[in-house]
Amino acid sequence: MIKLHQFTPAWTLPNASPFCMKVETYLRMAGISYEVMNGELPLRAPKKKLPYIVDGAKVIADSGLILDYLKQIYGDKLDVNLSPADRAVAHALRRTFEESLYWVTLYSRWLEDATWLEVRKQFFGTLPPVLKQIVPAQVRKGVRKALYLQGMGRHSRDEIYEMGKADLSTLSTWLGGKAYFMGNAAASLDATAYAFLANILVPPFDSPLKSHAMSLGNLWPYCERMRQQYYGP
Repeated sequence: MIKLHQFTPAWTLPNASPFCMKVETYLRMAGISYEVMNGELPLRAPKKKLPYIVDGAKVIADSGLILDYLKQIYGDKLDVNLSPADRAVAHALRRTFEESLYWVTLYSRWLEDATWLEVRKQFFGTLPPVLKQIVPAQVRKGVRKALYLQGMGRHSRDEIYEMGKADLSTLSTWLGGKAYFMGNAAASLDATAYAFLANILVPPFDSPLKSHAMSLGNLWPYCERMRQQYYGP
């Protein structure tokens, strides 16, 4: 059975990492049996990041490569009816979630002082007292550096959120009144979409990103449909 190595779940989400949640959601959507190994540390992972899976003798890291592997080995039932044009659109939308919106979400969690208090408590609250004073600050410093090197961290707060809002508005417009992002049937893109949108909408803190997502009207109902269909009531 596949073993999914990931962070510990948080805030009633399957996982507080959208990339971990993406893989677990895909496994459920595709009907592939798996076992979760929660509480893993990135430093122990093959590429020093989570998630990764172990399938027999195979170890696959990176959520995108994991899904590619699962499709190759277990079949691509979710995307079988997508045309080449549909697949191109799905690829571009996935990149919007993972390469643009993700960095705004990261900023809203780790660099906003009010939000940081909740993130620190959730992710580091069980550390021993000495480590609790050192580790969170070091991790936050690393996130700040990553945001700067990627480019998002070089912008002002207002500029960052405007970029995130533009992504959300575009995604909402594309979804429109459809049940899923690629039509009336769920596709593998929906594993990504649900994971990233739920990680904005569900955690118990406010941000301009969350407020805008809620105002769009169709993103929260979409997340609820996905949750009920693949994780139960």
